[in-house]
Amino acid sequence: MGEKDISAQRFSELRRSLGHTQAQFAELLAIGPTTADIERGKTKLSGKVVMELLRQFNINPLWLYGLSNEQYAQPKSADVLPKVVTVDSSDRENMVLVNAKAAAGYPQNIADTSWYEQLPAFDLPIPEFRNATYRGFQVEGDSMLPSLRPGDWVMSRAVEHIDQVSPGRMYVVVLQDAVLVKKIERPPNSNNIRLVSLNEHYPPYEIKAFLIQELWEVSSKLTFQLDTTSESALLKQLQQSMVDLKAELNRAKA
Repeated sequence: MGEKDISAQRFSELRRSLGHTQAQFAELLAIGPTTADIERGKTKLSGKVVMELLRQFNINPLWLYGLSNEQYAQPKSADVLPKVVTVDSSDRENMVLVNAKAAAGYPQNIADTSWYEQLPAFDLPIPEFRNATYRGFQVEGDSMLPSLRPGDWVMSRAVEHIDQVSPGRMYVVVLQDAVLVKKIERPPNSNNIRLVSLNEHYPPYEIKAFLIQELWEVSSKLTFQLDTTSESALLKQLQQSMVDLKAELNRAKA
């Protein structure tokens, strides 16, 4: 099989494994209506396409041309630790709160330290929340009903490695274009990750593990009965919730 045939075959194989139609893949790669021509071998893979496949999906250019059996440019690191750790004025780690509106821009600003400065943050005076990185995320949508309602907040602990996930836990999954709260399963004999909703109206679906930028294990949730619209009101309710949570922990130890 020639170089052109191998590259066309692997390009098509990649598109199908990612679950895109030819039109969707063409739009994703910004190459116009040439996807079908590439798969038929009529159009040669351009440097722009190879660059985009490397940038977006870490695809090994040598694999595309049949010169390597390694599909990815480098071994996939399962490091999903936070890209930024926030601290207060005394350089002590604090907890940033990412509301639903901020979550829309979180994946794109994930490594921008200045972006985090606009978000409210507070310190948790509870030993159980020390010596680890925590972040608060607001739940959007109803895919995790009945456990989590739209508008709830989850307090989440950073996960170091994707292999540490447990099917019995919930996670905040930060992808390249979205922030989701899901359960996670590892299908046998597969490098994929299955994202599972609690609401039966949302079927589970699989993604490539390398698409996960950060992973946070949900440790607790906060449900507010009032419509918290201001940052000061939110922090006030959070502080009261922390007092209540601390009392519950003390009672559990008694």
